[in-house]
Amino acid sequence: MMSNARIEHVNISVTDPERSAALMEQLFGWKIRWQGPAMGNGHTIHVGSDDDYLALYTNPAIAAADPAFEKGVPMNHVGVVVDDLDAVEAKVVAAGLEPFGHDDYEPGRRFYFFDWNHIEFEVVSYA
Repeated sequence: MMSNARIEHVNISVTDPERSAALMEQLFGWKIRWQGPAMGNGHTIHVGSDDDYLALYTNPAIAAADPAFEKGVPMNHVGVVVDDLDAVEAKVVAAGLEPFGHDDYEPGRRFYFFDWNHIEFEVVSYA
């Protein structure tokens, strides 16, 4: 028997969860669902929709290192579906980040950007 499964959240390490959450709110209209203390003397912010979210985690070692993670170690990118690709791209540019890898193939148009920790996001629209 097949179960109906979906991804509820993805937990990623970032230097500054507040800055990353603010970017997600600005780009995607998401909201902070929860925030508070986390393992390793850390702090986590859950930002997303009512159904799913990103858990943005940091601890003193991550914050002090200010890492730029290598692409593909271990994750290639986070994919986000939006209604208005051009509007989100303008917001990415306004945030001082650089869109790249624009493409248009079935089932939709897309572009990519790296955040401040070099985490890659794919933004796609099926509109």
